Amino acid sequence: MRASNAVWLAWFAFLARLAAQTPPTGRQVFEKRCAGCHDLDRDKEGPHLRGVVGRSAAAVPGFPYSDALKKSGIHWTDVLIDRWLAGPDQLVPGTDMEFHVEKAAERKAIVDYLKQR
Repeated sequence: MRASNAVWLAWFAFLARLAAQTPPTGRQVFEKRCAGCHDLDRDKEGPHLRGVVGRSAAAVPGFPYSDALKKSGIHWTDVLIDRWLAGPDQLVPGTDMEFHVEKAAERKAIVDYLKQR
């Protein structure tokens, strides 16, 4: 086999492997990035998140939210959840949540997942 043929075969094998990889689902990203502190149906370190899209911030009864989030007046939309995930303290200075999701694609996957829940 000529060297150029070997290079082309290696290139096509690489492309085939790349095409076979599927991006993680919203659920997988949620479980990886959020599930340590949040659940859909029960409060953990963070409040439960089922129905969060369309809900007012700090609205889960009995959850000890920060005063900053209680006073924020936020009504959660997909855009605001994305901004929150990108930098909670930038959206609501003084909030208790310090974790952020750097990658826009991961934030979108999480938001899309939460919108369905």
